[in-house]
Amino acid sequence: MTGTGEGGAGRAGESGEGGPGPGASPGPGASPGARPGQPRPVVLDCDPGHDDALAILLALARPELRVLAVTTVAGNAPLERTTRNALRVLTLLGGTDVPVAAGAERPLVRAPWVPVEFHGQSGLDGADLPEPAVAPVAEDAIELTARVVREADGPVTLVPTGPLTNIALFLRAHPRLASRIAAISLMGGSLGEGNTTAAAEFNLWADPEAAAIVFEAGIPILMSGLDVTHQALFLPPDIARLERVGGRIGRVFADLLRFFAVHHRQRYGWDGPPIHDAVAVARLVEPGLVTSRRLRVDVETAGELTRGRTVADPEGLSGRPPNAEVGLAIDRERFVDLLVEAVASFG
Repeated sequence: MTGTGEGGAGRAGESGEGGPGPGASPGPGASPGARPGQPRPVVLDCDPGHDDALAILLALARPELRVLAVTTVAGNAPLERTTRNALRVLTLLGGTDVPVAAGAERPLVRAPWVPVEFHGQSGLDGADLPEPAVAPVAEDAIELTARVVREADGPVTLVPTGPLTNIALFLRAHPRLASRIAAISLMGGSLGEGNTTAAAEFNLWADPEAAAIVFEAGIPILMSGLDVTHQALFLPPDIARLERVGGRIGRVFADLLRFFAVHHRQRYGWDGPPIHDAVAVARLVEPGLVTSRRLRVDVETAGELTRGRTVADPEGLSGRPPNAEVGLAIDRERFVDLLVEAVASFG
């Protein structure tokens, strides 16, 4: 919703907390890129995915953000399905004026792998979503991102919640536009255990070479890894709240979350699923929501057992400056409130 009518991205409101410009590292708790009194322009790069769908919902609902575009990448499902899923979610939410472009169908150099046990064959199983009311634009994800970044009236924040292939390709194809990127708020990585291997989280494991390009780009990074997103659980009472407040949209998202919960209950014994990707959006809306620490983070690309590992340097032993504001903890109750409020705003 790029206009100024009712619904998510175009509604006027107060901006989030400002921060340093491109090339600088954000301070503790900072959320760089917003201009006082103006909504922060964002591009969502995603692979929907249940938690991606909630990230789209939150971004459209909040007046602090203005969604310029949605781009898709292969990840939770093949590219054709993630693109269709993004269009289905936007159709459900009345956001069909947001342009959608398909991006990379495979990692830069690795073979693709689709984790169907998490999201189902469609990538968004579990609910009755509408068929897309619009088609993707003719541009690919890289060119659409370049165009909206070039035409925006201020620096743009990129919010990638899937493998970082599209972001890396954009930075390589349009290096001069890096100065127009205020920050990259990403979901990915882990300081502790992974969820795809013992060492790595899925998004960074899927395309570690792309992730290395992004982390080395000199753009402020807000990293929402498993350390914080595994705390962002949506429990059965929270799902019930969605159903009560949201009408059809609430029922659809409640059904999606119940499906998404099954795997996490079986694997981790959790009562509800973590809403990983929405954390990357939520910390732009409320910078104090996530407790974070500035760290140097590098991505392992060569290790056989540690592919995609995000290696942090809390002691500064490498002598290299911090390049990421790494999320460590989240106010779960407030996070749940944000998502419930977002659903209610469309009810």
